[in-house]
Amino acid sequence: MQPAAPVTLDEVRAAAARLDGIATRSPMLRLEGDAPAEIHLKLESLQPTGSFKIRGAANALAQADPRLVARGVGTASAGNMARAVAWLAHRRGVPCTVVAPDDAPAAKLDPVAALGARIVRVPFDEWWQALVDRGHPELAGLFIHPVSDPAVIAGNGTVGLEIVADLPNVDAVVVPFGGGGLSSGIACTVKALQPDIRVYAAEVATAAPLAPSLAAGHPVEVERAPTFVDGIGGRGVLAEMWPLVSSVVDGSIVVELEAVGEALRLLATRNRIVAEGAGAAALAAALTGRAGSGRVVAVISGGNIDNSTLAAVLAHRLP
Repeated sequence: MQPAAPVTLDEVRAAAARLDGIATRSPMLRLEGDAPAEIHLKLESLQPTGSFKIRGAANALAQADPRLVARGVGTASAGNMARAVAWLAHRRGVPCTVVAPDDAPAAKLDPVAALGARIVRVPFDEWWQALVDRGHPELAGLFIHPVSDPAVIAGNGTVGLEIVADLPNVDAVVVPFGGGGLSSGIACTVKALQPDIRVYAAEVATAAPLAPSLAAGHPVEVERAPTFVDGIGGRGVLAEMWPLVSSVVDGSIVVELEAVGEALRLLATRNRIVAEGAGAAALAAALTGRAGSGRVVAVISGGNIDNSTLAAVLAHRLP
């Protein structure tokens, strides 16, 4: 696999046109109450499938060879990309197969199965290898990579178009970091429009490969502990994503699991927003003040959280 290349504004704008009528132009609200910055919340949790993943998946599917799509579509996903791909496949009436890690939560995979997708659960290391290999023996037809597909990155960049249009004097954007497809897509877009905008990745201390990789100047592997923050946090940075991510992201803000729980509670109590752990991580990072004290956008990447997990976090019990 060639290293992921920066996406251009033309590519992102073309993606935005393809997404018309599929993805929602998600609202942006200011966080209520005191904060170290003027924090705005980009609510990708309100997309039809509950996360930003529909943008990249739909853009990739729209440009794919119809003959390949007719054989089926698939992805390797812990939940949100799986749901987006399954939703799109269901709309098209084509088969869908998802390779998922065996610790993926039911709250994310049950809706995928309800859309008619076949789910193949595998150990985390085998799932990670599917990302590295860009495929798996159980997958046939079109494989939509959840991170490093150029069309997926361009689709993700449409979030950046909307941020700059709705808050043109934004100083920084904080983005949850899973594999880098969202953060790099947004960074390429906002920096093309306003080069002085800073983009920070948000990571959780229980699985934070980007921060030490940036410090070392090359990708490093870390220990990963599964937590309720299931949408982000791998054991490393994908090799093909490293050149792009390291060149367009201004840094990584690592937060503790308890800070993510507090951010999730703030979203629910201050703004009446339900977010999953990955989305709340962006707010937790913004609340550290390390993204600056000006106008900061926290991308709430998704809201697909299990009810029992949400109840536990709201009750100050980390599951």
